[in-house]
Formats: sequence, C-alpha cells, structure tokens
Amino acid sequence: MNRFSLIFLGIFAIAALSWSSLVFSNQRAYGAITAHYDENEGKAFPQPIPGLAQRGKLVYQDLGCAACHTQQVRRPGFGADQGRGWGERQSVARDYLYEGRVLLGAMRLGPDLRNVGARQADPVWHLQHLYDPTLVNADSAMPAYRFLFETRQIIGQPSAKALTLPASHAPQAGYEVVPTERAQALAYYLANLNDAYAYPETNNVYVEAASTEGEQK
Repeated sequence: MNRFSLIFLGIFAIAALSWSSLVFSNQRAYGAITAHYDENEGKAFPQPIPGLAQRGKLVYQDLGCAACHTQQVRRPGFGADQGRGWGERQSVARDYLYEGRVLLGAMRLGPDLRNVGARQADPVWHLQHLYDPTLVNADSAMPAYRFLFETRQIIGQPSAKALTLPASHAPQAGYEVVPTERAQALAYYLANLNDAYAYPETNNVYVEAASTEGEQK
C-alpha cells in the first residue's frame, strides 16, 4: 500500500470518528430528554398535539408553509422574535419532543408560527386567514388558499362550518363558502401551536445582548 493510500485512509478514519462522535454525543444529550411533569398543573409538558392537528401538520408540509414560515423562536440577542410577539421565550429542544419531523422552516418571509396558537387560538380566525389573508390583515403579502374551500349552493340549512364573510368577499346569494377537511385540519394545527409553558431550562438562562439596535431579524 503506497503512502497516498495510507494518508487517505487516515483522513477518512479521522473524519468518520469525528462525525460519529458528533452524532452519538448529540444523541446522548437530546435522546435523554423527556416530558416535564408539573405537579401544580397535574400533567406533563409538552402536550402531544391532537389527532386532527397531526393531520393538519401533514397539510402544512404538503403546502410548503415551511418555505416562508419558521417554527423556532430565537433567544434575545439573536433576533427580535420576542419583541415582535412571536413568543415569550426562546424555543428549546424539549418543545419538539413529540415531533417526528421538526418543521423549523427555511426563510422568514412571514412571521414565525411556533406560537401562533397563543396569538390566535380560534381555528375560525385561521380559516378566514387562509381563505383571504387581507380579511384579518389588510397589509398581508400572503397568498390566498381558496382551493382549500368549497363554494357550494345552500340546500336546506346553511352549513354550521360556513365562513362568515363580508359582502366584498361573500359568494352570490344562495351560496356559501365551506372549508374542506384539509383546511379544517390545517387551521386546527395552527391553533394548537403554542409553546407558552416555561421549562426549568428556559428560566434565567440566556441574557439579552447589550445592544440589538438596527437589528432587522
């Protein structure tokens, strides 16, 4: 075996060992995380999201929402997330305990959604927002997802699930706008995104940077 082969094998062995150490050390650290039981509340946190919300997460993935929205509130000094009202604390590993796939997101073209359920807990608000974002925010740049809704003729009694829309957005007389199952699941998922609970590791751990003046994100 020539010297080049020995050098190559040595470099490969070092890289493999470094990679393995990184993977296994993180696995030991994060794999040991469990739910935190709160004796005062009488339950453990985080709470698994309900079944309908789990289906809504699949819709969220399918629509590519993570391309414009993140789900990670950064600590003070690393972004103005808390100042924007996106969360009262930074996100921690325990928040994602029950998530088989964590949707951290790619860009922040829209607000972080990790705690959108704390800001808007009513699924009806999210349905209106999905149908036409300008209904709840006149300056919204988010596209409308009207394909998640059905405009159908009212036969008999109106549907209890039909959206209440202003005249400018309402269908013609005798028709109603009803969310599909996908829309309902997605709205329920968003309404359940809420990491308001403060874990022991989130208390007095991170200190805000001395200055964040001029910070945009």
